[in-house]
Amino acid sequence: MLTVKDLLKIESIEGIRIVAGEKGINNKIAIVNIMENPDTFDWLTPNEMLLSTGYIFKDSVELQNRIIKELAEINCSGLCIKMKRYFDKIPQNMIDLANQYNFPLLELPFEYTLSQVISIINEKSAGAYDLLNRKALDMHNNLFRISLEGGGIDKISSELARLIHNPILFVDRDWNLLHYVELEDNNIPLTTYLPLKKNRSFFSEEFTESIPANIKAFKKAITRIYRANELEVKCRILPVAVSDYFYGYIVVWQTVSELSEFDYVILQDASRMMALERIKAQEIEEVKLKIRQDFFDDLLTGKLSSNDNVQTLCDLHGLKSDYMYYCIVIDINQVNIKSDDDMIARRLKLENVAKKCVNLIYDDSRKIQGELTSFYRNNRVIILVGKNDFIRSKTKEEAKIFAAEIYKILTNEIRDTSFFIGIGSQYKSITALHKSFSEAHEAIRMMKQLENNTGVSHFDDYSVYHLLGSNINSQELADFFTKNLGKIYEHDKLHDTSYLATLESYFHNNLNLSETAKALFIHRNTLIYRIEKIKELLGTDLKNAEELLQFQLAIKISYLLPSLHQ
Repeated sequence: MLTVKDLLKIESIEGIRIVAGEKGINNKIAIVNIMENPDTFDWLTPNEMLLSTGYIFKDSVELQNRIIKELAEINCSGLCIKMKRYFDKIPQNMIDLANQYNFPLLELPFEYTLSQVISIINEKSAGAYDLLNRKALDMHNNLFRISLEGGGIDKISSELARLIHNPILFVDRDWNLLHYVELEDNNIPLTTYLPLKKNRSFFSEEFTESIPANIKAFKKAITRIYRANELEVKCRILPVAVSDYFYGYIVVWQTVSELSEFDYVILQDASRMMALERIKAQEIEEVKLKIRQDFFDDLLTGKLSSNDNVQTLCDLHGLKSDYMYYCIVIDINQVNIKSDDDMIARRLKLENVAKKCVNLIYDDSRKIQGELTSFYRNNRVIILVGKNDFIRSKTKEEAKIFAAEIYKILTNEIRDTSFFIGIGSQYKSITALHKSFSEAHEAIRMMKQLENNTGVSHFDDYSVYHLLGSNINSQELADFFTKNLGKIYEHDKLHDTSYLATLESYFHNNLNLSETAKALFIHRNTLIYRIEKIKELLGTDLKNAEELLQFQLAIKISYLLPSLHQ
């Protein structure tokens, strides 16, 4: 391969000379490129010789120093500056830094154009590419064989790490870990400096936000520095993409060996192989998911009734047909959806949130006794909790405690999203699970209708409302309310009093005057006065059990009549 020393001997570009970094004179030149844009750093590779007129750094000492430092760290061959265009001589600060890094800094005579020099050098180095292409073909065949034999991403990653002699991380488009490969001679272990956990993000936001938004269009890996515990690690990042779809990133934890030009060829080929593996895995997963979805859809809509069929299907999909189950449903509401987002973009955002919810739920599942299965449908996550005969039945309060813990985790971990969690009753037969599913949905509906912002409710909390709302039409409900508490309601509207709320609190505190006064933050005598006025308006002494039941039902009904709260 052509070296910087060979470049100085080429007769057709006579006059080119090295002014600094002579110790790097044997640096190899694989390719020549023009650098007239500071963004070029993102796609430079080792063994590139850079040509420049100096226009981009002529007025900035800081940029001059940065260019020398970063090109040296990338292991570029050298930097050749055309003279008499913007520089009569190369700045001393660049010369000093080039000598410090042993980075060749050259002067190109004014009479040569940059395109001429590129053509001459490429012609001289063309022969070396035949060998590189043969090596690349051998490597491609090796990776392709691994893919054909079903090695998958794990074995492709292992082979890639071996070939480029550096640890490898493979992450999805949201920076969640899919797989990583460590090397024994890595003195900066991955697990020491990164909180690695499968399907979870581990890089800092500062690091991930520094990656260009259009990286999937890049043909070469870009360089970023990861900082941890006062340590700087050079990472080379390459997108894994096919056509317009972006699957994730290969991250090279460059702590063992410097990358050569051939290593970058390997990375690009491995990136394509991984993208194909992701496509294959996704298609297989979609088929499995469709079969699984059909089973759960039938189970949760009550279409499965044969015990023999249920047992077989449950065994196939990870449920216990002889367990008692109850259902939890989580309603996801994103508050950061932009009006200009198209339908596909919104769906992808929602799907990513739902996936994260499921992962967080499984992370917390150890806290519950029994079997837990979780999956998502559109904007709702479904949790099935089952137990055998040796574990006592779950009470409503225990189920609410578990759901409240999930609610806390989700609200803390997922931003710009609100949640409603509904819980259904536990049933002895799994064929009755659809009833619990329906109840959990109804609990969410009632929470929204009654503007209950606690986030978690059990169906039993609203069983009376459900009974009233589902069996009696709204006019009959309104008539019942007017007949029993209409006078109190009208008095409150006319005189701006709060007798209806007082009566509700009085019932809630079991007709105890002292407890009711504390709950309303009023004096006991004030409460006695209000109760006497209520008795007077209703024409009753509030002692008849039948009347008390009717008044309590009327209060419940008031929440089902939106017109009363306008």
